[in-house]
Amino acid sequence: MSDYLPAEVILEILKRLPIKSLVKCRSVCKTWNSLICNPSFISTHLQASLSEPNNTPFILLRCFKKGKENYFLHYDNDDFDEFKQLQFPVFGCLSCSAAVGSCHGLVCLTFLPQDVLNFIFWNPSIQKYITLPQPNICCYTDDVRLNFGFGFDSRTNDYKLLIVGVEKGETLIEPYLFSLNENCWKRVTPASPKYAVEAGISSTFVNGALHWLGYQRGKNGGFSNAILGFDLSSEEFLEISLPETLVWLCPMDLSTMRYGESSIAVLKRDWEDGELFELWVMKEYGVVESWTKVLALHLIDQSGWFPRVLGFRKNGEVLLQVDDGEMASLDLNCQQMEPHGVEVGAELLYVGSYVESLVLLDKAVDVRSVSDAIHAIDSSDSDESSEGECEIT
Repeated sequence: MSDYLPAEVILEILKRLPIKSLVKCRSVCKTWNSLICNPSFISTHLQASLSEPNNTPFILLRCFKKGKENYFLHYDNDDFDEFKQLQFPVFGCLSCSAAVGSCHGLVCLTFLPQDVLNFIFWNPSIQKYITLPQPNICCYTDDVRLNFGFGFDSRTNDYKLLIVGVEKGETLIEPYLFSLNENCWKRVTPASPKYAVEAGISSTFVNGALHWLGYQRGKNGGFSNAILGFDLSSEEFLEISLPETLVWLCPMDLSTMRYGESSIAVLKRDWEDGELFELWVMKEYGVVESWTKVLALHLIDQSGWFPRVLGFRKNGEVLLQVDDGEMASLDLNCQQMEPHGVEVGAELLYVGSYVESLVLLDKAVDVRSVSDAIHAIDSSDSDESSEGECEIT
C-alpha cells in the first residue's frame, strides 16, 4: 500500500486505528513497525484517541475473584457494558500488588514483599511492562508511613511517580520522584510540604498535579485540613483550601477524587448515624469560592452493608459499589440509584478512567506475560530489561 499512498496519508490512517489493529500492523513491514513504535506516533495516536468526541470512555475495575487478581474494562455508557477482561501478567515472583493509579493506558502497581519497594508500569493493552529501579528509601517500619502518586507531565511528555510520607511524630520525609524518561529516582528539592498525608490513600491526578487530603495536627490535638497537591511539571507542592466546614474534621473521614476532566471533589463520611456522606466539588479548579456541596445522603441498604463511593462517571453520576459487590450509579439530580447488574465482589480495590494506548511500545522492557502476549510483542523485546537500581541524586 505504501507504493500507492503518500506517507502522510498512511500516517493519518494508522493514527485512527484501534490498538489491537496497530499491534498487528507492526508485522506488515519494517517501515510500519518503525513508524508505529516511534515516540512521536505513540503520542500522536494517544492525543487523537483522547480528542475523539465519539469515543466512549472506559472504566477500569480491579478486583479479586476466586482468590485471583482481575482487571476489567467497562464502557462508561448507560448499560455499563463490559468491554473485555484484561489479562494480568506474571510479574516474576512478585505478589501482593496494589494499584497506585492509571494514566493514558498505563497502570502503576506496587508490590510489597517484606521491607522493599517494588513498582511496575504496566500497559495491559499491549501487554508490556517495565520494572522500576528500587528507590533508596527506608520503608515499612513501624515508624514510617508512605503514600504514592502517579501521573503525566505534559511539558516533558513524561510519566512520573512520587513518594511522600511521614515518620513517627509526623516528621515529614523528603519526597522522592521517579521519571520514566530518565529511568531514575531523585529527591524533590523544593521545600517539603507542611501537610502530612495518611498512608495507603489513593492520590487524585488532575490538571497535571497529584492531590491528596493533607493535614496538620495542632497543639491541642485537633486537625487542620487542606488539599495537598504536587505539580508534576514544576515539581513543586501546592495547597488548595477546603470549605470551612471540612477544615477541622478528622482527616480519616475525608478523601479526594476526580471531578469531571479538570477538577477535584472531596468525600466526607460520618459514621455516627448509619453512614452519612457529603460530596463537595470544586466547580472551577483552584478557585476556593467555587466549592459546592452537591449531595448529602444517608446510605445504608437493608442488608446493613454500606455502599462505597468510587468516583464520578462522565455523565456526572456517582459510581457506587453496593450490596456487597454490585456496581450502581447515583443520579445527583433526582438522587435515584440505578444498579448495573455487574458483580465484582466485596474486595473491589481500584476503579479509574482508562484509555487504550501504545505507551511503552518504544521502551526496552521485560515481557513475561500470559500466553497471548507473544502476539503483541516482538520476541526480541524480551531479551532487554530495565531492571536494576538507580542511585538517587
